[in-house]
Amino acid sequence: MAELDERSWSDAIDVYERRATIAKVTSREHENWVLDLSTLMRGDTRDARGWRMVDIWEGELERLDEPSYPFVMPPEAVATADAWKPYLHEIPRSQAVRFLVALSTRWIDVTKEPDFEVRREALEAKARVILSRFPEGSHFYANTGHGSDTHDYYQRVSRWYPFSVRTFDFGLVLVSETEVGMVWSFR
Repeated sequence: MAELDERSWSDAIDVYERRATIAKVTSREHENWVLDLSTLMRGDTRDARGWRMVDIWEGELERLDEPSYPFVMPPEAVATADAWKPYLHEIPRSQAVRFLVALSTRWIDVTKEPDFEVRREALEAKARVILSRFPEGSHFYANTGHGSDTHDYYQRVSRWYPFSVRTFDFGLVLVSETEVGMVWSFR
């Protein structure tokens, strides 16, 4: 695995440039990390380390009119961390690797990638670089419903809780003691 630095980070999140994705990290300012996630979703933050971000809507009219575009946050979700339980489910690091890979594919469906087996090792290496920013003890949350912790993300994802105005949105939230990140892809 590449050593985590600004260059390896940029190379790793580059896989999300080709699709409608937001991939970024902010400093963790609150015990309730949901408040930091809300900051990320509003689009009004820079990377905690000054590193590269991917945000397809940065500077777009939709974002200028509505800072949280394309996200629509359930009002009760911001009130308490417990209110997020119906929407986000914790997954282990091993599942987070696979989900990050799936989020980088064209249809967020590895089974539709004709050259996946050829690219698999490189995609997994990039996912591990992203996760290396979040050390052991970090937590990962997916919006893919109950059973997210055992779902095989190399199979079609058919269930999720939408967080946006888009038809399909799949996201991973990454939480450490010092940073909160997200990789959210839209179809």
